[in-house]
Amino acid sequence: MNLEILGISVLWSFLFGYIVVGAIDFGAGFFNAYSLLTGKDRILTKVIQRYLSPVWEVTNVFLVFFFVGIIGFFPKTAFYYGTTLLVPVSIGVILLAIRGSYYAFETYGARGHKGYSFMYGVAGLLLPASLSIVLTISEGGFIDMVDGHPVLDYWVLFSSPLTWAIVVLSIAATLYISATFLTWYANKAGDVDATDLLRKYALIWSLPTIITAGGIIFELRRHNFDHYTNIQTFWPMFLISFLMFVGTVWLLAKRRNYGWAFGLLAGQFAFAFFGYGASHYPYLLYPHLTIYDSFTNPAMAISLVVVFILGLGLLIPSLVLLMRLFLFNKDYVRGKDNFHA
Repeated sequence: MNLEILGISVLWSFLFGYIVVGAIDFGAGFFNAYSLLTGKDRILTKVIQRYLSPVWEVTNVFLVFFFVGIIGFFPKTAFYYGTTLLVPVSIGVILLAIRGSYYAFETYGARGHKGYSFMYGVAGLLLPASLSIVLTISEGGFIDMVDGHPVLDYWVLFSSPLTWAIVVLSIAATLYISATFLTWYANKAGDVDATDLLRKYALIWSLPTIITAGGIIFELRRHNFDHYTNIQTFWPMFLISFLMFVGTVWLLAKRRNYGWAFGLLAGQFAFAFFGYGASHYPYLLYPHLTIYDSFTNPAMAISLVVVFILGLGLLIPSLVLLMRLFLFNKDYVRGKDNFHA
């Protein structure tokens, strides 16, 4: 494996971690807000708050690693994506600020305030939608070179069916991943009502997730035929992903082993995500930028790999400790005041 492939593989792995962990967090915020607006907060709020309290600060660590790494490994991405992503990334930063301020208001202000919760929930849905624009732009056809500088054509971007297919998938997948995980979490807490309600949400959002995923492949056939052709090369990965999706839905429908259901879901998205990334190879921005003509020098690449490995050496044990103390501690999950790790 050469350094270019190693670098993009590390970054893609961090991005996948952010998508899964972030989706659980974003979806939990939306379900919390939705329960307040529909009067079902007595069912969901306690479970969701117990999940959000210890993990919300961890989510963005994956995103920070990814952004630092993409510029470090592939410096030319700053030239092509820097100005073109100014608007969507600025929107994302504002949404992150809204989500961060929610915890301050919730901690030091009026707890359970519907306005704060509503803004937090909406921000959680709009954030993955705004960031997913990057995947759309990477498919090519949205950037024009004007006097040697990349300029994003907003009209072409927002009038493209591919854009909206990816946006809808980002929202549906966020709610599907979050509802499935929280179903498992509520079941561990012994909360039957919350488990049943979240299980229903997971089943509801499973259908639009798989439909829009197929819709993206259909739109790629018209928008970027080269990528569409490459996707067919990796059809076994997408077939495995679909079979895992069927397994997840079956376990949820039969009310069996929610932990296995979430495990299959994670596998489903892993195979689909890495299959999509492999089929996009070698382009970072079709057809302008590849991983080879934008890679950093070998010394910098080796240094980044070492730093990322050391970072993982700190991050993974921290996540394991966090899960052991909170997410997988029965006393904490069940809301007991005095719990022991």
